[in-house]
Amino acid sequence: DHIRLMGDKIAALEFAKKVGLPTIPGSDGPISTDDEARAVANKIGFPVIIKAAAGGGGKGMKVAHSDGALANMLALARAESKAAFGDDRVFIEKYLEKPRHIEIQILADAHGNVVHLGERDCSVQRRHQKIIEESPSPVLSAAERQKVGHLAVSACEKMGYLGAGTMEFLYEKGQFYFIEMNTRLQVEHPVTEMVTGLDLVEEQIRIAAGEPLRIKKGGIRPRGHAIECRINAEHPETFRPSPGNVTDYFTPGGPGVRIDSCLYPDCNVPPQYDAMVAKLIVHGNTRAQALTRLRRALEEFVVGGIETNLPLHRRITSNEAFIKGQYDVHSLERYIQGGPF
Repeated sequence: DHIRLMGDKIAALEFAKKVGLPTIPGSDGPISTDDEARAVANKIGFPVIIKAAAGGGGKGMKVAHSDGALANMLALARAESKAAFGDDRVFIEKYLEKPRHIEIQILADAHGNVVHLGERDCSVQRRHQKIIEESPSPVLSAAERQKVGHLAVSACEKMGYLGAGTMEFLYEKGQFYFIEMNTRLQVEHPVTEMVTGLDLVEEQIRIAAGEPLRIKKGGIRPRGHAIECRINAEHPETFRPSPGNVTDYFTPGGPGVRIDSCLYPDCNVPPQYDAMVAKLIVHGNTRAQALTRLRRALEEFVVGGIETNLPLHRRITSNEAFIKGQYDVHSLERYIQGGPF
């Protein structure tokens, strides 16, 4: 049942509370009317965020900063949710001003063993879509890292979770708030692979085959630092999709550099699918070394014939705030609009 519940965000949040996970203040279920929405918003305080109950990925997600904007944002969120998921149910939560997006990679077998493989910081986002992910997070202390890892493992043990999964939290002012769980591997799983030396696809298959985990609780100590850039076929400033034929394709290499991609010279990038066409992942002994390798790799990466967001990645990774690890989930949006990162 827990896997079925995780497909519905409202049910997931209620289930999360039962297994001891902290959640963001908000509505107890779907919002039916504008008056109900106004009552919830006034109780928890503006700004609030309206979210689709049936899915994620930023679809059906709108922010209302005042009572006057609430009804319009509610209608937009419902329409977007209906178009994306065939379900217009939405719920409301308190909107956090400068949170980080922290997620924990979980592996759980059929023999009651649950381990976490550290956290990933996925706070560099545009329209709630992750652009850059790294591990470990530049801002968590050892105590906070231990705390959120324990929260995720304890919840998975209580729910009897099975398989690979990622428990996602927002983090602000020392507090973690559960937002959702992805019951699968994610785009950014190579970041964890780079710091642990594990093949998460292999581990997932072993679990599905009924084998016990080969990793004992507390037995994995992440090594060094890893960062991933999602390379999208889109204009780096307007974000207009850029399908077409790839004329030139050259990937960087060297120590600690990994490329996951299906691109090759003369291949076609069709318009019908997600814009992501490659992932660049780097590893270093320290975050500073990983950043140095990442900037070099981004300069060497060539994709011709279509536009990509490689120039944007070069700008972000050279930005002083990013270099210092001082960013939140709204930083990229501010930066794109001409503000500070």
